[in-house]
Amino acid sequence: MRKLLLGLGIIVGIYLVGRAIVEPFVINAGDPSAYHNDWGGPSLAGVLAVHCGPGVIVAAGAAWSLVRTLSRRRQASASTRDRPLRQLMM
Repeated sequence: MRKLLLGLGIIVGIYLVGRAIVEPFVINAGDPSAYHNDWGGPSLAGVLAVHCGPGVIVAAGAAWSLVRTLSRRRQASASTRDRPLRQLMM
């Protein structure tokens, strides 16, 4: 069940990041009537915040998680390098 939820979360995250990348190119920023009735409208900043904000949050969370994982791996490998081989085998 946990793997299923993780997989669904990854799929939704990829969708949100993709939407955040594509949204500024899809809307007609020069014509306010094009996004006036969209979520976050009538301002362009509101529309971009609503449509791109979740993708930015997901990307920031993924970067934070990656940094934490890499620093943990570095700490773990450093702690095993300092021990003698005999202690690691026990």
